[in-house]
Amino acid sequence: MEGIEGKVVVITGASSGIGEATALLLAERGAKVVLGARRPDRLAALATRIEQVGGQAAYARTDVKRRQDLSDLVDLARDRYGKVDVLVNNAGVGLISPIDELRVEDWEEMIDVNLKGVLYGIAAALPVFREQGFGHFVNTVSTAGLRIVPLQAVYAATKNAVRTLSEGLRQEAGDSLRVTVVSPGMTRTEFADSMAPEMKAQVLDRMEKTAIPPDAIARAIAFAIEQPAGVDVGDIVVRPTAQN
Repeated sequence: MEGIEGKVVVITGASSGIGEATALLLAERGAKVVLGARRPDRLAALATRIEQVGGQAAYARTDVKRRQDLSDLVDLARDRYGKVDVLVNNAGVGLISPIDELRVEDWEEMIDVNLKGVLYGIAAALPVFREQGFGHFVNTVSTAGLRIVPLQAVYAATKNAVRTLSEGLRQEAGDSLRVTVVSPGMTRTEFADSMAPEMKAQVLDRMEKTAIPPDAIARAIAFAIEQPAGVDVGDIVVRPTAQN
């Protein structure tokens, strides 16, 4: 099955940024989107926007640190639309700081959301994909894992762990499942909101100067999804031309 129209796409981290942009673009192209995030009010508003222009959307409050939440989100997609074609593991946090500050709780949060959240998504969707005989994982990582810089070591480590996990999954997936890794560069999202004030100011300044809009990443995700079933787009890097 190629193209996007009629596909059922589950998206985590869908309440803002890349997840929101991806939901809007895929719904516009005929996908049925199932939205998960921790802010149900934002999800409800997004689903309404999609439905008002003729799209189809369902949503559920989803904390990717809770395995049951991912299972429930995938079950919602199956119950509402009868199948799951794609899981976009997009939820993530970037609590960057110097390692010397020993913000261990921030490290644990990034491991829980960025890595374990993806594993929980795989655990929820993989049995469904095997039963169906088709399915596609799209995992959002980061260019932070391609060019390691100070302050981002733990964040980059979690993203590179997902990169490694995705390649192993791709090799085990066989000829009926697809796995895509998308590495966004500096993108205009709420990425900085959870950072310490001094870090937040630096990141917002960089965003203002170089960041690309989230729909640039959404178009890359759509490109991978719309390929014919026998074509697996494994790795896409999308970053501003001004980014080193």
